[in-house]
Amino acid sequence: MKVLMFSWEFPPLISGGLGTACYGIVKALLENNVDVDLVLPSKEEVYFPMRKPEDADFLPVKYLDSDKKIDGRFKNVEEKIIHLGLAEYPETYINFEEVESFHRYFTDVDNKYRSEVEIIRKNLIGDEDIFSKIKEFTIRAYDFAEKLDFDIIHVHDWLTYPAGIVAKKISGKKLAAHIHATEFDRSSVSGDERIHKIEYAGLQAADAVIAVSRYTSNLISNQYGIDKNKINIVHNAHVDDYKKVDKKRKFKGPVILFLGRITLQKGPDYFLEVGNRIVKKHSNAKFVMAGSGDMEKKIIHKSAYYSLKNNFLFTGFLRRKDVFELFSFTDVYVLTSVSEPFGIAPLEAMSFGIPSIISKQSGVAEVIKNAIKVDFWDIDKLTESIEYLINNPDEAKEIGEKSRKEVEGLRWIDAARKIKNIYRGVI
Repeated sequence: MKVLMFSWEFPPLISGGLGTACYGIVKALLENNVDVDLVLPSKEEVYFPMRKPEDADFLPVKYLDSDKKIDGRFKNVEEKIIHLGLAEYPETYINFEEVESFHRYFTDVDNKYRSEVEIIRKNLIGDEDIFSKIKEFTIRAYDFAEKLDFDIIHVHDWLTYPAGIVAKKISGKKLAAHIHATEFDRSSVSGDERIHKIEYAGLQAADAVIAVSRYTSNLISNQYGIDKNKINIVHNAHVDDYKKVDKKRKFKGPVILFLGRITLQKGPDYFLEVGNRIVKKHSNAKFVMAGSGDMEKKIIHKSAYYSLKNNFLFTGFLRRKDVFELFSFTDVYVLTSVSEPFGIAPLEAMSFGIPSIISKQSGVAEVIKNAIKVDFWDIDKLTESIEYLINNPDEAKEIGEKSRKEVEGLRWIDAARKIKNIYRGVI
């Protein structure tokens, strides 16, 4: 079986959980004898044909134009994919007139899914770089679907849904839409109407929908009216791709960690409020906020207002090796998300034996037993839980060790078997 997969990010260049999840899925599918042709938003018209598990780490490259070869020697995979035009931030690389004629890629549409295509055409508009890049990615999908041989299409989140619809139209093959997070999760109130409509169109056009949790399954069923019969729940798993780092002590006092985008969805303001309370009782405690996002300046300013000084630290965006180094001296991990479809970061923290407190409003809470679960808004309970772990180090260590063993049992190979069966069910 061969899958044509479209994703917006993949290690080593990743900005969040989507890339980590895609890596876990692809590697495990390869272990399940499923070939994957991966398409990423690169400047060059290339794809990554993967046939064995180690290909997910080395990313073999082919140009769609079979006569063209990748030039140059590269020290590592990151250098290679940067050369191919993969970046953390969107840029434009297709002729402007071609983007302007975007609509022609949606002509002669089969009546079966004409309405979904019309929604994409009408809502994939805007001057923002990200929307231009999605248009370019979608245009490229036409060529990949026409020239490559595959059995099914697999797309990840709204950024790739338009590409999936075009590939389905060109090839006549079935479409599986993976939903890792919705605009309802990411947005503060109503979100971007264009993104909502694109999500709706992609999920409606899909022959199978893969949701990362019951939480997400219920949300898309209730908000978008997606038929529950075509929704399949496949929880995320733990990617054990790090070199074991010995535990160490960086500071004299306990280190409490927030790791993720500093946006309303992740609840950084709740973490700050708890930090302000804890520091008054534990003056040597360090609250570390690792990540970046649109609320970063606000949190920094409020931290200064509370005079938290060196008790509340900001790292900015971290690469994976730096995250693992941070885990090595973290005493408590906290997930304060307001709405979290799953949450891979808690699994990573737990794999280091870190006792964790996770939001009840998260998909990961469905599969983890050995963690303290708290409503994101319950600052009193969250404060009480952190204090308990600080004041009872032996019990905290026991919780951490139990969670480490539990996380080791959450394997991508099991998730990939479910995904392979989903493919079989619709092909």
